[in-house]
Amino acid sequence: MFVVRPVAHTDIDALESLAHESMPGVHTLPRTREQIAASVELSIASFAAHVDIPSEESYMLVLEEAETGAIAGTAAIHASAGSNGTYFSFRNDVIQQVSRDLNVSHSVHALTLCSELTAYSQLSAFYVRDRAHAGPEAALLSRARLMFAVLAPHRFADRFFVPLAGITDANGNSPFWDALGRKFFKMDFLDAERVIGGARNRTLIVELMPHYPVYVPLLPGDAQAAMGQIHPDGELAFRLLAEEGFEADEYIDIFDGGPILQAHKHSLRTFTSSLQRRVSDEPQAFSEASTTYAVATGAGARFRAVIVECPPLDQSDTVTLSTQARRLLGVSAGDSVVCVRI
Repeated sequence: MFVVRPVAHTDIDALESLAHESMPGVHTLPRTREQIAASVELSIASFAAHVDIPSEESYMLVLEEAETGAIAGTAAIHASAGSNGTYFSFRNDVIQQVSRDLNVSHSVHALTLCSELTAYSQLSAFYVRDRAHAGPEAALLSRARLMFAVLAPHRFADRFFVPLAGITDANGNSPFWDALGRKFFKMDFLDAERVIGGARNRTLIVELMPHYPVYVPLLPGDAQAAMGQIHPDGELAFRLLAEEGFEADEYIDIFDGGPILQAHKHSLRTFTSSLQRRVSDEPQAFSEASTTYAVATGAGARFRAVIVECPPLDQSDTVTLSTQARRLLGVSAGDSVVCVRI
């Protein structure tokens, strides 16, 4: 059994191990022990903070194997993107070109640097150790971030987005970056990621990125082909997010051209389909129509989420949890939990 919980100081060694496994430029995990420790400190402070409006808070969650205590994955949610500046992305635009003298009219695909995602809440740092054999626990980890937002809506914006890693080769080279960003930053893709620190809100971007629309047909073919495409390591995250209700196409990342998925919370399954139920410890009657649910509780540092199998909850005001599930969630009979079908 797995449980998703807030990160703790004791997880730093495990997170450092995960960071060494993940591919630089693909997963947004902190890369060094110092960065990991800083992220853990920020997360602990964020969970403990009394929040009126979303600001610089960043919440990191870990996926823990209940039996062994091993950390099998991590995910994060930032309260407000660009809270200390502006979050930049490229917006896909269509520019109309018309010549009455030549009787020619056509549309040109262009990329425009924009800050429209600033103040959205951002999902990031999703990583599962064994992606090839990932089961419901991967969906639990991805969805737990939004379940926390359901339990503590005042901590987050009404709109969410998720940048996914774009196409890079085994050496970390990005055809999109080589065709565009390199011309202005004069450095390799991984070096730029390291300098910017994974953020998209730095002064360097304002100073160096083109402020005028970039005409896509002028980019090399491999760069055009990479736009909006997902790195193979990001396919699992994309599938889970698409099932949740996130959509792509409007924005892409300014570095590797990867897609940026976004949605209003009322378009997301976790918000529209979540059920609040009371915990029951009554013996559960056998049912062939068993359903898998993510069950969560706690609007702060006591947040926990687990997977349970139980009869459909649509017609019931209670959910029966095993002794282990109640222990992992820290709840007793009569307590309130949020349930979302996996």
